[in-house]
Parts: sequence; structure tokens; C-alpha cells
Amino acid sequence: MHKEFRMGNEAIALGAIAAGVNLISGYPGTPSTEVLETVAKNRTNDCYVEWSVNEKVAMEVAAGAAYSGARVMVTMKQVGLNVASDPLMSLEYVGVKGGMVILVADDPGPISSQTEQDTRTFAAFSKVPCFDPTSAQEAYEMVQEAFEYSEKYKTPVFLRPTTRVCHGYATIEVKDAAEYKKNESEGFVKDSKRWVIFPKLSFQAHRNIEKRNVELGDAFSEYDRNVVSRKTETRFGIATGGINYTYTMEALGDDAEKIAIFKVATPFPFPERKAVEYLEQLDAVLCVEELDPVIERALTYIAGKYHLPVKIYGKLTGHVAASGENTIDSVKDSITQFLLDQGIAVDRYKALTAGEKNNQSEELAEMPELPVRPPVLCAGCPHRASFYDVKCAMKGKKTIFCGDIGCYTLGNAMPLDMVDTCLCMGAGLGIAQGVYHTEPDTTCFAFVGDSTFFASAIPGVVNAVYNQADMTLIVLDNSTTAMTGHQPHPGTGHTMMGDIVNKIDIVGILKGIGLKTVETINPFEHEAAVQTVARVAAEPGVKAIIFKSPCIAITKSSRCMHIDTDACIGCQKCIREIGCPALYTFEGKVCIDESLCTGCTLCSQLCPVHAIGDGQEERGQA
Repeated sequence: MHKEFRMGNEAIALGAIAAGVNLISGYPGTPSTEVLETVAKNRTNDCYVEWSVNEKVAMEVAAGAAYSGARVMVTMKQVGLNVASDPLMSLEYVGVKGGMVILVADDPGPISSQTEQDTRTFAAFSKVPCFDPTSAQEAYEMVQEAFEYSEKYKTPVFLRPTTRVCHGYATIEVKDAAEYKKNESEGFVKDSKRWVIFPKLSFQAHRNIEKRNVELGDAFSEYDRNVVSRKTETRFGIATGGINYTYTMEALGDDAEKIAIFKVATPFPFPERKAVEYLEQLDAVLCVEELDPVIERALTYIAGKYHLPVKIYGKLTGHVAASGENTIDSVKDSITQFLLDQGIAVDRYKALTAGEKNNQSEELAEMPELPVRPPVLCAGCPHRASFYDVKCAMKGKKTIFCGDIGCYTLGNAMPLDMVDTCLCMGAGLGIAQGVYHTEPDTTCFAFVGDSTFFASAIPGVVNAVYNQADMTLIVLDNSTTAMTGHQPHPGTGHTMMGDIVNKIDIVGILKGIGLKTVETINPFEHEAAVQTVARVAAEPGVKAIIFKSPCIAITKSSRCMHIDTDACIGCQKCIREIGCPALYTFEGKVCIDESLCTGCTLCSQLCPVHAIGDGQEERGQA
């Protein structure tokens, strides 16, 4: 064993490697992405790694390997679980031979997601066991234990860290390479009664799952990470899990010994027997958790089932916020209110509700107000030019611009205002078709990135052609998966294993589906792009335009635009039209921040008096 300073996601990856993982597949999504990337960097020779085209495919690839006896991991964020749910629901009925851990990173807040959905609730819905780590160290150890439970009970299992566990750093103890488990798969053994899911077999499988989960609940009551800490004869307790256990212990400090603490490491199947032992000696329990009241509902049910005279408090009683991310301070407030409601005289919390809070408020009031920094497209981002090209081409026409998930969602911000809808990955295509079939006089556009095109847009294009929609697909091809950290995808020509492969051609795919018009243009050639958009959009049926230009974050530019201050008339059209963060005003004149400008030339093409240089000068010479 040795110590390393690691991010929580890195700890999970190292734990999987130590457990002998043979295959890991996934789709990038914050806050889960670094798990797969860390395995790729540190994998053993018998471990295969891939970014799959989406979470559904990743789940299916991993299932095939698990059928063969390999230890596998699938990685995704919570909304990615929706995409993977189709194979997962049936996979739970079929079961696995090798250990299978499904890493789903939840995002309370949410910080970088569309939803605050709770994988613990999904675990109960899908009947898949769930492990909920409290820290980077526990995540490292727990993933290894999760593989063991998966193999023993022949079921996939969830590992559900949240953002603060995923992205928090800590010094952790990890195994040396000599201590890693080496898993050798048996190979796939044909058995249609096991691997082919028929209705009759599903009925039996369901019955077995219910029986197994009861057994797992008993086993989890003996699992040493489900811990009851009761150091005094207190009649009051706090039940919590995941990062909220860490928050709770920090909030309580020395007063933790005065409260009975129940750390729930396996929210499903719930460790019922352990919970009964915990509740039997208590009058009231506060449940501290994020997102859904999973622990609160479980304890309320158990208290009723066993006729225990204990009151359960939490989200459902208003003692813990019903939504959003908890913090040490919010947990401290929840505990304070709970203890005061029970008439407990704890000096630390009495002080907190009195002078300490007032003092904190006074101190905070003296702090300067932080500036508001909304997210924006990077200076020189090709998506800004693409949106602007389409906006100019469609000026004055009845249009709808259906957006998607990615950097280009930021096209909704002023002054571009070019994202009218955004639901989930690939949904813009379907929404545009729905609007067209309802309002045929609307010119419908659907925007999608190149990675998302492969992930979930292709079926939407097929549907549009087959059902004779009239719409324009805009593929914003910057040759990477930009928002999640520039991961490769089928159109980039290389894999996560480092292999150079043939690029999958988006144009070829679209023409193969049946599109007659597919044009590729440079978004920074503004006038030509506007003319192309206007012409293509006027054609009937389904057609596509590919705006192709590399992401500015991976293709660095040494050029910088410059402004002739004598020629500048201060009209600020460049700022009003495109909102580039490299442009600003000083004393009535437009200026360019050289540290941000990439010399994309878009602003120079808009200037009515040609006061902006053509971007050919090297940075610092303008």
C-alpha cells in the first residue's frame, strides 16, 4: 500500500483497476468523465477501454463482456442513465457472470446538468443494488467491494458518487500493483435459458430478483460500511449517507458523540435489520440527504412496519431542503433546527442560532459583491459564427431554432438568442419535426454537435426522412467532444486505446440515410455561409449543413485582431451582434482583449467602416 493525492473520480478508477477490471466503457459527462480517462492512463495490459457512442451502447458492450466472465465498469452521469435504461432494465433480469459496476455520478445543484434526478431512486425502480460512497477513500475501497457483491449475486450494481465526491481531492491509501486482483474471464458459454430473455423466463427472473434483494438487504445489514455510531444514551439520531455524512460529521464536530449516527452506504436494498436496531432506542431521527428523501422514506416505512414510536424528520417535513445541493452550513442549520425542535440544549447550536449567525451576517455584509459571470462561448468559438450565419440568413422569417446539449447550448444567450428549445441529447431533431408537422409555415432548424450526432441524432434524421419532414439539420462539427473535456468520438479518427482508425464520415452517413443536399462550409466565411444557409433552407425536405471548424480550445491561434481607433466610429455593432468576450469598450471606442482574441476575423467582417484588422498580424504586433 502507498498514499496518493487524488480526485474522487481518480480514486474510483484506481479502485476498479485494483479490482481487476477487464473492460470499461462509457460516454463522457460531468461529473463522471475522469473515471474512464484515469483507467485509460493507468490500465493494466488486460484492460480494454472505450468511449462508446452513447450510454446505451456502453451498457451493451459491458454486458457482453460480463456475460463472458469479465469484470466490467460502465461510466456515465445521471441523465446518461436514462439513455442506458433500456438495456439495463432487461439486464437486471438476465443477470451477469462477471462483476459489473455501473458508475453513475449524480449532480446535486445541479452544477452541470439538466436535472437533479437521484440514482438511488432509480436503483429501487430498476431493482439494482446501489453503493453510495462518502469520500474519495471510501469510493476507492467501495468499488472493489461492489465488484465482489456483483459477482456473488450475479447482478449489475450501481456506484453512485455525487459531484463533491467525484471532484473532491484527498490523500488516499491505494494498493501497489502487486496487490491488484487479476481476473481471468471464462469466456461466453452458450445457454439460451440464461442469456435469452423470454416472457416465461422474465417472470421467474423477477421472482428471483425480489428474493435476492431481501437477502441482500440482510447482507447489507452486516456490511461494515453501514455503520451505527451510538456513544451515549441519546434518544435522538441523524441518518445520512454519501457526501452528506461527511457534511454531518463536520457540522457536528465534537457534538457527534451526543447524537446517534446511522451512515447508510447501501440505500438499496436498504439494510432493514440494521435500521431496526438503530431506530428501536430513539425518539426522533433527522435524515440528511440530497435530492430524493430515500433514507427518510425507508426509515418511515420501517418505523411503521415494526410499530416503532420514533419520529422521522427530513425533506418531507421541511427540515432539509427539498432540492438543490447541501453544504456544511445548510446541514448545520438543519441539525440546529432539529435539535431545537427536540428541546436539546447543545451549546454549539444555541450559539449558532444566536450571536454567531448575526456575527457571520455582519461580516458577510461587509464583503464586496462578487461579479456575475454567466457562461459564454469562448472567444473565437466557431459555434458563435455558425449561429450568427444562420441568424443573418433567416432574418425576418418565421423560424424555430432547436438546440441540444453541449457548448452550443450557450447560443441561447444574448445577443445571439439562437436556441429556442433544449431538452436532451439529440432531441432537437424530433422537436423540429413536431413543430413542422404542426406549423408547416415555420422554417425549422435543428442544431447538433458532431459528438452528439453519433451519440443520439442519427435515428432522428432517419425519422425525418422517412416521415417527410421539412427541416434543416445544422451539424456544428468542431472535431471533438468539447464540453466534457475534448474526448474522441467516431468522427475524430482515434480511440481511447490510442488507436488511429478511419474517421466515420458524417456526410456519408447523411447521404446514406437519404439526404440529397448536404453541404459543408466554414462558419468564419460569413457572407458565403449566409448565402449557403438561405439557399439550402429554401429547399424542400430534409437537408443538412455542416459547419466545420476546429474547437479553439484544442487548435490554438497565435493571431490577434486589431482596431484602428481613428477609424472606429463607436457604433459597437461588433459587440451588439455577436457578443464575443474579447470585445469591450473604453472611452467610447471598441477595444480587443489580446489575451482572449484568436483572430477568427468574424468581427472584422461585421464592421461597417472596416476599422478592425484582418487578423493576419501576430499577437502583440497590432
